[in-house]
Amino acid sequence: MKILLAVDGSKTSLDAVKHLIAHVDWFREPPAIELVTAHPQIPVPRFPGMSGIGKAQMQQYYEEEGGKRLAEAKRLLDQAGTRYEARVLVGPAAETIVQHAKKSGCDLIVVGPPQALIGSVCTKVMHLSEVPVLLAK
Repeated sequence: MKILLAVDGSKTSLDAVKHLIAHVDWFREPPAIELVTAHPQIPVPRFPGMSGIGKAQMQQYYEEEGGKRLAEAKRLLDQAGTRYEARVLVGPAAETIVQHAKKSGCDLIVVGPPQALIGSVCTKVMHLSEVPVLLAK
């Protein structure tokens, strides 16, 4: 089984990580876990006569910011001895998470719902995804 574990660094997303760790023994074999965070793409203005920010600089920025969001989840998974692959995705959060889950052949998406679900990324993931979504509280 392949699980996409989406985090944003919030308490509820870290609760989802803890929930998955606590229940990883429910699976016959240890699941392959893709730990991801989605960073919105930042529009970079271009002005005539000025060199803009390059793709490499933007990618470095996304990796650094995404790394901050992933840090605590990685620490929890490492501490539990749970194997994972971490990725920073760039794009609208819900759409990017669902698209990555489908492209990667994930069997389940695990997210931690925010306090108010109305209009949240979690709600949008549930509506867009063809893959089952587990809201771990």
